[in-house]
Amino acid sequence: MIHRTVLVKFAETTTAEQLQEVVTRFKALKNHLTGIVDLQAGLNVGKSKEYQVVLVVRFEDKAALDAYVSNEEHQAVAAFIQDVGRVDSIGVDIEI
Repeated sequence: MIHRTVLVKFAETTTAEQLQEVVTRFKALKNHLTGIVDLQAGLNVGKSKEYQVVLVVRFEDKAALDAYVSNEEHQAVAAFIQDVGRVDSIGVDIEI
């Protein structure tokens, strides 16, 4: 199983509504991809707000992760994130 964590930082001009839409679009990916064991997305509620949106996905295997990366729906979410002010992101994958 592959565990992927993604943190996304946005510009100060990105609105709360846009951040929530990113979360909604992340969650909807579960409906468009196979091989996802679990998918969680949300707004960072911690004291550090450097990265505002968090995505955590567990994939059945590396093939499912690879399919996610190239999936059209995932690419559309990535484009939306860029459009609403993505400044930086960090993604890490571990085998569990």
